Amino acid sequence: MATLPVLTFLLLSTLSFAAREPSYQQGPCQIRNINAQEPSQSIQAEGGVTEFWDHNNQQFQCAGVSIRRHRIQPKGLLLPLYHNDPVLVYAVQGKGIFGVVNSGCPETYESSQQSGRSEEGRRQSFRDRHQKIEQLRQGEIAAVPAGAAHWAYNDGDQELVLVVFHDNGNNANQLDQNPRSFFLAGNPESGQSQEQYRGSSRRGQQEQFGNNVFRGFDVQTLSEAFQIDEESARKLQGRQDQRGHIVTVQRGLQVISPPQEYSCQEEEERYSGGQNGLEETICSARLRENLDRPSRADVYNPRAGRYTTVNSLSLPILSFLRLSAARGVLYKNGIMAPHWYVNAHSVIYVTRGESRMQIVNHRGQAVFDGSVRQGQVIVVPQNFAAVKQAGEQGCEWVAFNTNNNAMINTLSGRTSAIRGLPADVIASAYQIPREEAQRLKVSRQETLIFSGRSRSERGRVASA
Repeated sequence: MATLPVLTFLLLSTLSFAAREPSYQQGPCQIRNINAQEPSQSIQAEGGVTEFWDHNNQQFQCAGVSIRRHRIQPKGLLLPLYHNDPVLVYAVQGKGIFGVVNSGCPETYESSQQSGRSEEGRRQSFRDRHQKIEQLRQGEIAAVPAGAAHWAYNDGDQELVLVVFHDNGNNANQLDQNPRSFFLAGNPESGQSQEQYRGSSRRGQQEQFGNNVFRGFDVQTLSEAFQIDEESARKLQGRQDQRGHIVTVQRGLQVISPPQEYSCQEEEERYSGGQNGLEETICSARLRENLDRPSRADVYNPRAGRYTTVNSLSLPILSFLRLSAARGVLYKNGIMAPHWYVNAHSVIYVTRGESRMQIVNHRGQAVFDGSVRQGQVIVVPQNFAAVKQAGEQGCEWVAFNTNNNAMINTLSGRTSAIRGLPADVIASAYQIPREEAQRLKVSRQETLIFSGRSRSERGRVASA
């Protein structure tokens, strides 16, 4: 008699499991449709504009990421701020200077002047001291830890365009997956907000800027904390500042920094691999890397394009942020092999041209089949298979990955999954002759970037 309840329990458990088995298809992240996205909102300031992609969109929510784009005019200063998550900043256009401040790190950039002598000998007083700043130029990517204050200034003669990727799902962010920006100066809320597209979701848009953090403290406390008068303390709060989050420095920004020019030899030493990462601390860590140098390409095909990665091996601070990035360049009709990311979501921002792209889920359904063009963003979820082919003008993009050592597996090419299968397995799996299976294995000798034919040429071949 004791066996009956056990059998009943097992039967009910089996039925319950069977009933629940397809329920994962109904989860919040069962993406059945992906679209190339453009900014949905923008905030205009005195010295530039920031454009936001709607992070409530399903593909961004499921990947736990958000993205924005700063357009900083010449002499424009993005006021100091910090975020609740680590970010990667890619310079699409222009050049500027970029500072990241980590509390407790020494002020290693300093100016001095002789101020006289004393019994102890020569004494010096310092005009200014600050933590090191970086030059940031087109094609370079910079890493910013969560909670690290940072700022940017356009010291060039053209617009500085920065694409900023936020990993809201990172373990460094322990509150929720809403992006939050904390400004240390100004009155960012005074910027003019504009909705770019009708129907864009405004629910939970916590990433929109508020007041700076000093606004919440009372004036007397600020006066005491900084040992300044109350009028200066009110200036910290920025109540009367109507310039927004990007301000114009009319006289130009005067900061201590090394000469902008540095030799090719220094660049080569940087990429020669002479460091193992143990030499770096959070204060001395290198924060930027150039993704646009063709000589840095990990994969290069003179007929099709190149692919360059930056991860924790080439930029050790990324192991702390748990992020990585890649830069792809496809020439006319070039193809990036069908592939999937083993351990990361990938967020793609197209910097030039356009390509046809297809993304396929685990059910063999194309969740995206269309064109992605300059200025658009698309998410490729982890393990979803993707392929892209550039158009007549080629295509260039930067990919932000949610793993510090994102790994790609390919479906076609010399190092692909198909190439690694025995010919008989392929023949049996696809019901084709063994000779055809062998041709399928070795049809492509390239690894990741393939040369391709135009659509008209493919049509002629198919009709023949």
